[in-house]
Amino acid sequence: MKILLFTSILFLLTGNGFCQGWSQKQGEGYFKLGANGILADSYFSPDGSSIPITTTGIYSIGFYGEYGFNSRFTGIVNFPFWVTNTLNEVKFLPSGNVIPGDSFSAVGDIDLGIKYGWFQTKPVVVATSLIFGIPTGKTGGGESGILQTGDSEFNQMFRTDVSFSLPVSIYFSAFGAFNNRTRDFSDEIRYGFDLGYYKKKILVAFHLNAIQSLQNGNAENVNNGIFSNNLEYLLPSLEVGWFFPNNFGISVYANHVLKGQNVLDAPGFGAGIFYQLKNTLK
Repeated sequence: MKILLFTSILFLLTGNGFCQGWSQKQGEGYFKLGANGILADSYFSPDGSSIPITTTGIYSIGFYGEYGFNSRFTGIVNFPFWVTNTLNEVKFLPSGNVIPGDSFSAVGDIDLGIKYGWFQTKPVVVATSLIFGIPTGKTGGGESGILQTGDSEFNQMFRTDVSFSLPVSIYFSAFGAFNNRTRDFSDEIRYGFDLGYYKKKILVAFHLNAIQSLQNGNAENVNNGIFSNNLEYLLPSLEVGWFFPNNFGISVYANHVLKGQNVLDAPGFGAGIFYQLKNTLK
């Protein structure tokens, strides 16, 4: 159980996979520096069909951290301090006319949250979290004025996670969440699960994350990224982690939207290095 408690918090690069049912112990924490990106020449339109677009890229480098204030309360921060949104050059044949490419870089939207762990000594653990999405990202960037590093709205997400582990080094975690959004963006239902296997310092895990828009907001949809209103997706991911001595480790992942709307249609990739802070005074 102790090893699985350690491995359960690896899943931080796959979108909204953070939090899970285990809370950090007092004075302990988890910190990760990660990078991810996606480059797409197609896009899931509002009706769910995949349509061609000018090749668009979104890349980010960010810091994720969890710290246990006590055995129940864990602080959470997700800080994408460098986000780049790009558009490729378009050249028309036979005229030779060119629409120049574009690029814009800035800080992304920051997530700040607090998690409370229930039943942490039981076989099945539960946690509830309140997470605030701070609109520190930028919109209207680049020469084109359409590039973004955030969605411009302040959101509040209430999330519940349920997790358990088995003696055969397998664990399972599932979550459900309601995301209240401002500035006339539609509210969202979010849900997903993780299934992982840990053996001899290697972790292999499958994730499934989903967003369902409630379609109750009238903010404009955009088709050049992942910051649109009424965004929906069903996103499976495969992640592999390797644990080193001294509480360090690395992880890599790949994912691809199975179906969606107002979201890029291409595989995404990411990697990161993490550190597990242990309380040596116990």
